[in-house]
Amino acid sequence: MTVHHSWPWAGRPADPSPVTSRRTLLAGGLALAIAGPVRGQDGAARATCGAGVFIGERTGGVATFRGIRYGRAARFMAPRPEPVARDAVGAVAFGPSCPQVGDAGGEGLAFAEDCLTLNVWTPDPDARAARPVMVYIHGGAYSSGSANLERQDGQALAAAGDVVVVTINHRLNAFGYLYLARLDPRFADSGNAGQLDLMLALQWVRDNIAGFGGDPARVMVFGQSGGGAKIATLMATPAAAGLFHRAATMSGQQVTASGPLNATARTRAYLGALGVDPRDLSPLATMSTARLVGGLAAVDPVLGGGVYFGPVLDMRVLPRHPFWPDAAPQSLGIPLMLGNTAGETRGFIAPGSSRMTGLNWDNLAERLAPELRIDILPEWVVREYRLRFPAWSPVEVFYDATTCGRSWRGQVIEAEARARSGAPAWVYQVDFTARTEPARGAFHSIDIALVFGTLAAKGALTGTGAEARAASAAMQQAFVAFARTGDPGVTAWPRYDPARRATMIFDARSRVEDDPRRWQRELFARVPYIQPGS
Repeated sequence: MTVHHSWPWAGRPADPSPVTSRRTLLAGGLALAIAGPVRGQDGAARATCGAGVFIGERTGGVATFRGIRYGRAARFMAPRPEPVARDAVGAVAFGPSCPQVGDAGGEGLAFAEDCLTLNVWTPDPDARAARPVMVYIHGGAYSSGSANLERQDGQALAAAGDVVVVTINHRLNAFGYLYLARLDPRFADSGNAGQLDLMLALQWVRDNIAGFGGDPARVMVFGQSGGGAKIATLMATPAAAGLFHRAATMSGQQVTASGPLNATARTRAYLGALGVDPRDLSPLATMSTARLVGGLAAVDPVLGGGVYFGPVLDMRVLPRHPFWPDAAPQSLGIPLMLGNTAGETRGFIAPGSSRMTGLNWDNLAERLAPELRIDILPEWVVREYRLRFPAWSPVEVFYDATTCGRSWRGQVIEAEARARSGAPAWVYQVDFTARTEPARGAFHSIDIALVFGTLAAKGALTGTGAEARAASAAMQQAFVAFARTGDPGVTAWPRYDPARRATMIFDARSRVEDDPRRWQRELFARVPYIQPGS
């Protein structure tokens, strides 16, 4: 048998009452009381599907297949499917991640424009198994990140939940979302190319996942931050209809997409940074990848700061906003789980950063104003917080106000839109706080390691103690049950409705609360919400 590797570097490293549950947690909270998979010995693993034969590796009772191509794409163009492989394909090394500013977390990943790959973890690649499939879409807004990071390793989740886990790499930033259509009709799909990549990957899952032991009729998409926003956008994208059957957004919402005029203004700013005349885009075809990445330093003409890239209301791929004026009708039948962390902005604004150093009551309003991302009187916000929470410090007010006014509101809007339409939705909040860096609190992205069970991974900050294991087990239990049945499987956690606003609080001791942070929700509801990037 001839084995063809997916990539030239394949085979070597790449450069409050307790909740009553329908399933009980095992001692220590390390695993779920779910029927375990049939486990083979460590060594090579083989999966056969419509796309070909793939040779991965089995370790710890889980078969892993890395760097599987699902498509190819010319620069700024819609992707096309990868042809069926005639020979067996080696799938033991990650494929490259999309080029971006920075290194996606300092884990020695490789980067290339030819990045349309996915990874699969399965307890057993037996087509008869029909396990639920959990497809993870990574965060990093729409500009950075990777499916290959340690915190997103699917081995622990696949083993604990007896599920098939998939992670996807796709085009980001200018490579995936540079809207050129109004300048050159040849690039009609350019503003949503990254979304087209994701849909192509989901088509690959639909057509091939049975060969890895998965059930193509039970595909759940879940994603953190930008990954959740990408999912919200897919829920309003006609071509994505039928490609997934449950969805969970983790600290990632997309109420409205970028308008085509703002997107074009951003494109002009980006082209200006590259020295490209908008009337002649031909230099883009031969420009080096490094130079295209360098252009991302262009100043955003709408928001300021680095130029924003994200999905575009192009009336072609995306014909409506995801959650405005309502929840997209095409996805009302898909069960949705929405969550945020209690201290989102502790992940964006480090405790030791210049914005936090020397923070006091005299300068709090001034520093708060640009971080709220809404047009509200910051002095009034500070005054109201001090009346409501007199014992809080300026740091506590800063993080809570920016989290509730900026990061959380999109989730509230989406959950309410689903409830008004009678669509199934469950809401959660992560209160579990960082144990290895306590000042980080319940920061943006702490939930990744909790769901994947990668508590010891780089950047997790959860620690590996009993409390972290309990919080992780509770989140894994709910996510796996959701993938399996379309319901998080917790008797005390009802669907979200505006009358009760029942919310699961994931913590060392998880519980359900009604309308947590009601005061903050009502405070910021006085002013309109504007989706960043729209």
